[in-house]
Amino acid sequence: MRPITYAAALALGTCLATPLAAQTAPSSEETAPVELTFERVFASPDLDGPAPRQAKLSPDGRYLTLLRNREDDRERYDLWGYDRETGEWSMLVDSEALGTGRELSEDEKMQRERARVGNLKGIISYQWTRDGEGVLVPLDGDLYLARIGGEVVQLTDTEESELNPSLSGTGEYVSFVRDRQLWVGEVGEEATPITPKEGEAIRWGEAEFVAQEEMGRLTGYWWSPDDRRIAVERFDESMVGIVTRAAIGATGTKVFDQRYPVAGSENADVELYVMDPDGRNRVKVNLADFQHPSVYTDGDPTDFYLARVDWAPDGGALYIQRQNREQTHMDVLRVDPATGAVAPVFAEKAAAQDYWINLSDDYRILDNGDLIWWSERDGFGHLYLYSGDDWGTSRQLTRGEFVVTKLVGVDQFAGRLFFLATSEDDPLEQHVYALDYGFETIGAPRRLTESGYTYSATMDGKGQTLLVTRSNDDTPPQIYLADQQGERLAWVEENRLDSDHPYAPFLPSHRPTQYGTIAAEDGTPLYWEMVTPEMEPGKRYPVYFYHYGGPGPQIVNRGWNGALRQAIVDRGYIWFALDNRGSANRGVAFEQPIYRAMGGVEVRDQKAGAEYLKTLGFVDPDKIAIDGWSYGGYMTLKQLQADPGLYAAGISGAPVTKWELYDTHYTERYMGTPQADGAAYEAASAIPNATQISDPLLIIHGMADDNVVFENATEIISRMQEGNVPFQMMLYPGYTHRVAGEQISPHRYNTVFRFLEHHGVTPPE
Repeated sequence: MRPITYAAALALGTCLATPLAAQTAPSSEETAPVELTFERVFASPDLDGPAPRQAKLSPDGRYLTLLRNREDDRERYDLWGYDRETGEWSMLVDSEALGTGRELSEDEKMQRERARVGNLKGIISYQWTRDGEGVLVPLDGDLYLARIGGEVVQLTDTEESELNPSLSGTGEYVSFVRDRQLWVGEVGEEATPITPKEGEAIRWGEAEFVAQEEMGRLTGYWWSPDDRRIAVERFDESMVGIVTRAAIGATGTKVFDQRYPVAGSENADVELYVMDPDGRNRVKVNLADFQHPSVYTDGDPTDFYLARVDWAPDGGALYIQRQNREQTHMDVLRVDPATGAVAPVFAEKAAAQDYWINLSDDYRILDNGDLIWWSERDGFGHLYLYSGDDWGTSRQLTRGEFVVTKLVGVDQFAGRLFFLATSEDDPLEQHVYALDYGFETIGAPRRLTESGYTYSATMDGKGQTLLVTRSNDDTPPQIYLADQQGERLAWVEENRLDSDHPYAPFLPSHRPTQYGTIAAEDGTPLYWEMVTPEMEPGKRYPVYFYHYGGPGPQIVNRGWNGALRQAIVDRGYIWFALDNRGSANRGVAFEQPIYRAMGGVEVRDQKAGAEYLKTLGFVDPDKIAIDGWSYGGYMTLKQLQADPGLYAAGISGAPVTKWELYDTHYTERYMGTPQADGAAYEAASAIPNATQISDPLLIIHGMADDNVVFENATEIISRMQEGNVPFQMMLYPGYTHRVAGEQISPHRYNTVFRFLEHHGVTPPE
């Protein structure tokens, strides 16, 4: 993101307020309820309101730009800009007018799946040129340079997709990956490959599968700030096992041999090189240097993960985060970009003996050589300051029983940083805080956002202006610019629930969310949320019990949850969710119980939720249905196996059925390897007890799933068929792990509720 200065943001003033601000929300007494169907939930315009992405300020400060989705196609994005000189919004790049509509390559489709933007169309990213006269726009597999005056120059026109396109640090060069090579050229000139072509199994400039899917690292090359050097990943996946993925479609089948490193198997061999923009003066970084024999697998110098790569602000050094295979140890290394020589900086260790290192992007190398760093070493995720003069010296900047969830920005001149964190009083809200930092004195965190909402935020590179998004259960996401004190300067998207809002017709039936806690078996409080329909006294209602259960997402929070939940409630169901131990944002002790024990503590915590529901006089205890996707699909299977008769029915979407089929980085973090921890894998598997499922079960899976491969479904389907155990299934030809779309999504949910109705899990008459 280009810097957004305080002065520029202030100059925008309230001119960004949308016309909706002058209108008022309709009264529920004046408007009759409108039926909220699944078809309308997933249709356009989006009932959540506009969902802009990637807001940036042009280098000359004239335009505030963002990607905005269309009213008639919620998944198609165009580039819009607010012109400060005219005070008007306009579409700068029309994705339909510019694009060719050409189908994306399989590589780009898979990259988009890894980035969780596989459903989006049109423009999904862009970069301003250095002169502020145009933007680099990837679209339909090619690259365009769109000038603000209207001229469009097509930079590439190939059958292959240009992957990971980027402008260099100064904006002089454009780079991308094509056909497993890194290509570089001056902006507007022909690009040429700067790395060799070495066969099908070797790729330059890309991130390997587990880096994209599990490590949050989506690129495999990094420009130095001055454009003098590029760090480039090379990986060889010839040793990685092949999963034959049959993308079974409605009119045919395409077969892909996908390199997929299942737990306990070999990963890709990753190397790192530093070179000039033309590929010359290439040196190899010896990532195997300075290994600790006790923490690297069997002494294999190549068995590690390249977690993060960052340039120092002056381009004088490259910093590497290297993680051991067990993910219990991480070295931060300093690389000389001229020679590739490596020197250790410091090491991060797991916060507990039976724990792992959660990777983070919440760190910043400062201009003076200091480092702001995120760690869970005291039991909660907090920020620390390392001295560039002595890397052995660090100071804790935040502390307490809350979790810093994001380092938002740093004002290095003022010595002030901004971060998102859960509240000590209420872990279901996240707020923006400011903190004055230094080695001499540390100020107290100051909350910049008002209570009653949960927030996310980004910031310009100089830490001057905040771009804040807030929502709550009754307010869809609102976006505004704020100064360092948190004072709102201008609305970017007010998104008020007024009479023109897409959700307005459904406000009369909108129901409030209730929150509470129950105690786990060890006394740990487990947070839940519930939405009930309008209930009649003396009647009992069915429960749609949603769960995920796995490490990572915090499902229960005070943010906007969209129209899908309300559509389920409108059908007469109670919506309920609970965050079990193992989920995020509650600290190390809350996550740790799943270590080598997946499918255990989470199942028992969700059971406690079901038992609590059965104590409520308005709940029908015989009509509690559970539904989950991915890890949640796995949880459905384990819950039905553990407690027959507790649940009325279960929906298992895209489940992992045995962890030997899932990838290395994710699975081994929590479960170890099948070779060393076979008993844990056996206990966690959903296959051995599959024939013990006696409650109604619906299995859903995309037949081209490249994440939770379809073999997970066929394993349990086969086992249950051979055991003559009844179940139902719905398979989606051609769909990956993301079974979604304007027609497919309502089909999926209509299928779920027809299944529940068939088995008598229905509202009272």
